[in-house]
Amino acid sequence: MIDLCGIELRGPVLNGSGTYDAIAARRTFGDELLERFPFDCFVSKTITLAPRQGNPPPRLWETPAGLINSIGLPNKGLEGFLADDLPQLAELPVPLCVSVMGFDHEELKKLVGAVGEHEDVSLIELNFSCPNVETGLIMGADPAETAVALEALRPLTEKPLIVKLTPNATDPAAVGAAAEHSGADAVSLINTLKGMALHPSTGEPWLGGTTGGVSGPAIRAIALEQVHSVSKAVRIPVIGMGGIASGRDAADFLSAGATAIAVGTESFRDPAAGGRIAAELEALSRKVRQFSPEAVR
Repeated sequence: MIDLCGIELRGPVLNGSGTYDAIAARRTFGDELLERFPFDCFVSKTITLAPRQGNPPPRLWETPAGLINSIGLPNKGLEGFLADDLPQLAELPVPLCVSVMGFDHEELKKLVGAVGEHEDVSLIELNFSCPNVETGLIMGADPAETAVALEALRPLTEKPLIVKLTPNATDPAAVGAAAEHSGADAVSLINTLKGMALHPSTGEPWLGGTTGGVSGPAIRAIALEQVHSVSKAVRIPVIGMGGIASGRDAADFLSAGATAIAVGTESFRDPAAGGRIAAELEALSRKVRQFSPEAVR
C-alpha cells in the first residue's frame, strides 16, 4: 500500500490520462475487468468545459520507439462526463483521478469546482499543457503562470490537486516548485514532447493536426532526468511517467524520486501492461529485500 496525497492505493501504478479507456475495456471484458483491473488508481481522459471533437485524422504515427499522437483531447465536455462517464468510472475498484484542462482560469475554476463536488472523485489532475488565452503562455511551462492558476483553484476544493507538468518548460523544477508553493498536492511528469511525422510519399505532414506528442521508450531518458530534477526541488509526491514499459523501468523512476508511476503508451501494445509492470516491480522489490544487508544479517 502507498499513500498518495492522503489517498491510500494498493500499489504505485497509475495509467497516463487518455491512454486506457476503462469504459470500453469493461464493455469488452465485462466484470472480469474489475477483478483484474491493471492499475492502482485510474486517471480519466482529460475533460474540457465544452465538448471537443479532437483533431482530424490521421491521429497516430508509430516511431521506432514509441508513438506520435495528435488526438486533440476529444471528450464529451464537463456535463457529458458527469452524466455519462463518471457513474461508470465510479464503479472501478480503485480510486478515481479526474483530469481537467481549461483555456483560461475561469474555465478551470468551473471544471475544478464541479468535479470537486463529487464524492466518487478522489483526486483532480490539472493538465496545464495548453496556452492561457489571456496571456498566450503555456500554463505549465511558466512558473508564474502555474502559480497564478493554482492560487485561483486551490480554494475551490479540498480534493488533492495534481499538476501535470509539460517537458517543454525551460526549467521544469522551477515550475514544480511554484506549483507546490501555490497549493499543489503532487506533480506528475512528463507529458509528451512535441514531434512531427512526414508522409513518406508527399513529404507533407502526416498527422491531421500537423504536429503531435511523442511518447514511449524514446522519451524515457528525458523523463527520468526531469523526474529526478523535479523531485529534488519539491517535497510533495512526484508521479513519474514517460516510456515505462517494464518493472525495471518503473523501479528506475521510483529510484529517481517518484512516489508513483504511470503507464501510457505501453498499454496500447499490451492492455494488461499495468498489471504486468506492477508484478515485475514487486518481484524486483522482493529480490532487493532478499539480498539487503538487513536480510543477510
